[in-house]
Amino acid sequence: MVARAKALIPQLRDRAARTEELRRLPPETERDLHEADLFRIVQPKRVGGSELDYVALVDCAEQLGKGDASVAWNFANLASHHWMLAMFDRRAQDLVWGQDPNVLIASSFIFPAGRARRVDGGYRLRGSWPFSSGVASCEWNMLGSVVASDDEADGIEYRIFLLPRKDYRILDTWNAAGLRGTGSNDVEVRDAFVAQSLSVAVSDLAGGSTPGSVVNPNPLYTLPVFSLFPFVLSGVALGNAQACLDDYVDTARHRASTYNRAKLGDLQSTQIKIAEASAKIDAARLIMRSSCIDAMEAARGGQIPDMAVKTKSRRDGAHSVNICTEAVSLLFAASGARGLFTSGALQRQFRDAHAINSHIAFNFDAAGTNYGRIALGLPSENLTL
Repeated sequence: MVARAKALIPQLRDRAARTEELRRLPPETERDLHEADLFRIVQPKRVGGSELDYVALVDCAEQLGKGDASVAWNFANLASHHWMLAMFDRRAQDLVWGQDPNVLIASSFIFPAGRARRVDGGYRLRGSWPFSSGVASCEWNMLGSVVASDDEADGIEYRIFLLPRKDYRILDTWNAAGLRGTGSNDVEVRDAFVAQSLSVAVSDLAGGSTPGSVVNPNPLYTLPVFSLFPFVLSGVALGNAQACLDDYVDTARHRASTYNRAKLGDLQSTQIKIAEASAKIDAARLIMRSSCIDAMEAARGGQIPDMAVKTKSRRDGAHSVNICTEAVSLLFAASGARGLFTSGALQRQFRDAHAINSHIAFNFDAAGTNYGRIALGLPSENLTL
């Protein structure tokens, strides 16, 4: 699968400008990903998926990110929803995959954006959610919501609701400086009924058995969803940064300074920038991959991570993407005026790096604060963990 993703890099780079212009995946790119079976890398084998270990999301997103971060972002998001659907009640899985195992599912896990209330047989849901990446390509959507309660003593419940395309409206809002090709539009639900079988509590996804474990016993589907959530998308930042470094090195080998004709590769400052950026990127890759591999090993051993482990995953996910962003910013600054031209990839890589870094999963202040709270014996502030 990594090889298939790598093979797509040249055409993704060629289409990058068009992808940005469309503000969504071009049909031919979506088709390429389907034909390579990349969307299905963490989907259960029982419905034709590859059921690969969780680290495959990082590895494949890295390769696609070398071509176009917007494509890698949508790939990783949409592929991960097959993994999450495998944790739902079997009736939900059969409804979606029984119609089409290749179907794509969007999401927005901005829980306060929705309000749900219990009714006979399920829930009534309403709300307006931002950042539903790749939604135009999808026939289903996973939307996070707060469940309203008549009794505040019941506390706050976070749930995820699975809705078919007919039950939500797409609002064309995605005009962004970075990740322009992701089509991360808003979605609106006026008042939809969601059957009990099409909903799952966030607390059921915190590690260990899930409603889907009966039919999907692989430890992959017992991983804690929201503590590992940063690693769904972190490979995008990694691939984007690696492409930026590769481009910089290639240019420095052949380009001479505009002002004194000195070969850039002979300048000590250029050599140091390459060393610094590559060290950050390599460190980020080690953090991302080891976090995923360790989580799979723990799941295979039947271990359910405690809050200290979960907040460490969030900390490491944020930090690894932050240092990828630092690497891109360093190379952009070192490239001078050359990086400003819209005809080149560097300005897009810079914009995409900072767009990726703006995701709440990569906000180190938030992740670091919660990690520090747990280290100091205080309760977690992240209600999804």
